Amino acid sequence: MKPTIMTSKLAVDTNIIVYLRSTDYPEKSRKANELLDHSPVVSVQVVSEYLNVTKRLFKYPKQKIMEICLADLDGCLIQPVTYATLQRAKNLIDRYDFQIFDGIVVASALEAGCNTLYSEDLQHGLMVEKQLKIVNPFI
Repeated sequence: MKPTIMTSKLAVDTNIIVYLRSTDYPEKSRKANELLDHSPVVSVQVVSEYLNVTKRLFKYPKQKIMEICLADLDGCLIQPVTYATLQRAKNLIDRYDFQIFDGIVVASALEAGCNTLYSEDLQHGLMVEKQLKIVNPFI
């Protein structure tokens, strides 16, 4: 009998991507880069949040912000947010008391079939729907 090889599909939250370019937190930057090397799933919600945070932090023109975003997310799998995603997010918010945007990020990761969602902000170790484990990679 051939052994079964388990593949792990991971997703990342906005805060992980924000640390990619951090000079204030070199260890977090290193870990974020390591996670992005695995072509994670990135929700459209995360992309929107990332653009907003990057614009606020760097105060660059919008063209430069888009160039940074494209470079940072190169190789990532962008997960759309659909009406079904929003419905699932509502159910997750009801069940787990997530904040609205966090519920959308978690719903997107579940829809993409992820086993792990890396986030600094969500509850470390939480298992969502017996499928998705929330992991804070910085602890």
